[in-house]
Amino acid sequence: MSAAPRPSVACGTAPTAARTIIAERGQREVFCGLTGIVWLHRKIQDAFFLIVGSRTCAHLMQSAAGVMVFAEPRFGTAIMEEKDLAGLADANDELDRVVTQLLARLPDVKTLFLVGSCPSEVIKLDLARAAQRLQGERTDGVRILYYSGSGIETTFTQGEDACLAALVPELPASAPDAPPSLMIVGTLPDMVEDQFARMLAQMGIERVSFFPARNSRTLPEVGPNTRLLLAQPFLGETARLLEGRGATRLPAPFPFGADGTADWLRAAANAFGVPPATFETVIAAPRARARKALGGPRRQLEGKSIFFFPDSQLEPSLARFLHEELGMRLIEVASPYIHRDHLAEELARLPQSCRLVEGHDVDAQLDRARAAKPDIIVCGLGLANPLEAEGFTTKWSIELVFSPVHGFDQAADLAGLFARPLVRRDLLKV
Repeated sequence: MSAAPRPSVACGTAPTAARTIIAERGQREVFCGLTGIVWLHRKIQDAFFLIVGSRTCAHLMQSAAGVMVFAEPRFGTAIMEEKDLAGLADANDELDRVVTQLLARLPDVKTLFLVGSCPSEVIKLDLARAAQRLQGERTDGVRILYYSGSGIETTFTQGEDACLAALVPELPASAPDAPPSLMIVGTLPDMVEDQFARMLAQMGIERVSFFPARNSRTLPEVGPNTRLLLAQPFLGETARLLEGRGATRLPAPFPFGADGTADWLRAAANAFGVPPATFETVIAAPRARARKALGGPRRQLEGKSIFFFPDSQLEPSLARFLHEELGMRLIEVASPYIHRDHLAEELARLPQSCRLVEGHDVDAQLDRARAAKPDIIVCGLGLANPLEAEGFTTKWSIELVFSPVHGFDQAADLAGLFARPLVRRDLLKV
């Protein structure tokens, strides 16, 4: 049974210039990869995500997604009962029954993901084989795939990486003589995707696709003529598989903030021979709007100190944005896994004064945060409330993944996510 990427797979091996990355291995405090379904089910509009897990998995997803009773999301949980865990029932028979009922009730579903969880993996339920068997039994064209959302050895954003990695073998091969094309990899809100597509078209880059696509039946082609531009820094396994099919990754920082977005788009423009004057003309107005909009948050954040606990894998990219464009002081930037190749441009722009950490050791990191007394701490939900009780100001890292934060027009919204906790703290002071 395949699993989400381990740290040894996700992390690159290329050296990062003049940077020391401290590796820590200890107690972890993160969500599991099931959480990625919250944004994936909104993006892939004809897919359904069936979690094979416990009631705890179901409660987590309902709470994380904030689903109201009158809304029917495109995800659900096939709950493993005690008889399944004890081997008193054939879990595969039960799964077949649930899948049959589900697809009969939802004929618009064209791709069904069986999503493994900690409970299903602990009892060694082979969902990969179950997906192959169910696929072979169907004649209605529904694609059935498997990926692991277990949090036993991974962090929550790797759920998207595992999902997209499961889709890569399904991508059609591009023709050998096809002209170069650009594939933007990583789930983006539709409005952000539209903004990027519009700017790229204005530059003259016409063969642009997004992965994942909004419709799972219209998957982009991939081959030696494909250029990859990663929109998320946590897609190590997906990028590896796409490169294995001949695609070439374009090195770039990630599109957070005015400067990060400009440099990300510049990587595509350079790869496709866009004249510099054309590039500057296309991005001039949106970059100017972003820089102007960042003026307000910068006045609130400049000079403030920030400490990142490892959670989402966005930490190095967000730290670069906060330091370069908002003048924040970075104390520690910790991330669950740091891919040296994919993050090379980000790591090179972080100040030498900040501590850069890969991995988890919650007790040690808590001690360092308490000693540093930062103005704001970015961490997971499990740590935020206790730290608030101790008098620290916190920002939930998961909100940075759930919110539209990529691109020029979202730069001020991203900055506001860090500014608002400080404003709230000042308002609550007696």
